[in-house]
Amino acid sequence: MTAQPRPVAPNILCVGMPVRDLVFRVESIPARGNKMRATHFTEYSGGNALNASIAIARLGGRVLMSGPMGHVGEKAAEQIFEDLAREGIDGSAMVQMPGLVTPISNIMIDHTGERTIVTYRDPKMWDVTLPDTNELLKDCEAVLTENRCVFVRDLCFEAKRRGIPVILDADRAMPLDEPLLQASTHIVFSAEALHAATGAEDGIAALRTIAALTPAFVGVTNGAGGMTWLEDGNVRHMAAFPIAAVDTLGAGDVFHGAFTIAIAEGQPLEAAVRFSAAAAALKCTRHGGAFGSPQRVEVEEFLTKSAIPHFA
Repeated sequence: MTAQPRPVAPNILCVGMPVRDLVFRVESIPARGNKMRATHFTEYSGGNALNASIAIARLGGRVLMSGPMGHVGEKAAEQIFEDLAREGIDGSAMVQMPGLVTPISNIMIDHTGERTIVTYRDPKMWDVTLPDTNELLKDCEAVLTENRCVFVRDLCFEAKRRGIPVILDADRAMPLDEPLLQASTHIVFSAEALHAATGAEDGIAALRTIAALTPAFVGVTNGAGGMTWLEDGNVRHMAAFPIAAVDTLGAGDVFHGAFTIAIAEGQPLEAAVRFSAAAAALKCTRHGGAFGSPQRVEVEEFLTKSAIPHFA
């Protein structure tokens, strides 16, 4: 079979709040009031959009990253800039906030790879003014952002008006009148955030509630439970790839990053979901948060060797 040519690297804008992750590996999550020794400790640059940007860069995209972070000279901010540069990500559109510290997360990962997270973000971070919209969207072929970043609304509406796909990572509860539901072309929830936003226990009912409020593509990821989405009003589901997970930190962000580059490349929806699930599955087999993201060739090889997961 003749190899298919690799798509031209798309230009993707990722907007979000970078976070400094303090990651402890433990045998199990300690009970309230208890003490426990960690077996490993690592610091990472993290945050939904930043993690997704790493995945996109490793999968062949060109990434411009924007959003608020700590003041000039802050150690965490300097480390994030170094990590972005190392991954080939353009961090020139980041906005350093005078007197504020970069958000920080305390993360515990147990022996099954599951993670528990506590994050601090200064409320003043949301007062950020992003760089000029025309500059951010210049040559842009897709936008990925987080639903916590309400300061990105106008940018997303303008991107959508220009015909640029806007992918929303909805990993926290959001009001059902949130304008980002209208500003996005593709919305992928975490299961927890979807149920919290809608109040519905049934996942399909929850998806239909969101779909009634937006013309966007609507889907939900559920870890090992796979992904469910609506297509022409019909419920579709893809099972997860069977893997032995060691670290799920950043897996959802890797999925969103892979999904964004797939949409930017014009991949058919089912292929985009499968591609994204494969990237996230490979990440879960490695420690390192989003820095365990696979390269494009690894995802393609994984897809070639793996059985097609069940679609319904």
